[in-house]
Amino acid sequence: MRFLNEWQPRVLSLLRIVSALIFLLHGTQKLLGIPPKSFEVAAFSLSWFAGVIELVCGALILVGFMTRPAAFLASGSMAFAYWIGHAPRGLFPTVNGGDAAILYCFIFLYIVFAGPGPWSLDAKRNPKA
Repeated sequence: MRFLNEWQPRVLSLLRIVSALIFLLHGTQKLLGIPPKSFEVAAFSLSWFAGVIELVCGALILVGFMTRPAAFLASGSMAFAYWIGHAPRGLFPTVNGGDAAILYCFIFLYIVFAGPGPWSLDAKRNPKA
């Protein structure tokens, strides 16, 4: 157990990095077409704003800079996405396609409270935070 406890902060950093990278990819796909997409996102639509949040917050969370506010915004945007975009299509997340939105929402909410972990710019700027 001691080994697991010693690695807990580093694994928090890994959770943050991997979650943010995948979240960021949703933004790059919506706004930049990377990776290529089969849909268009109209400027200033809800999907466009979601893409901006995914791109900006995803990048901030990935490097661990202003992590808590970025994770708070990302978590809220995923809660909004679930209730506006997925829940109306059915009760169960596995049926309405909202399982990823729920996971992102709660992972980012956890990061708001847990912080970025030691492998972050926030930790480098303020080691006691």
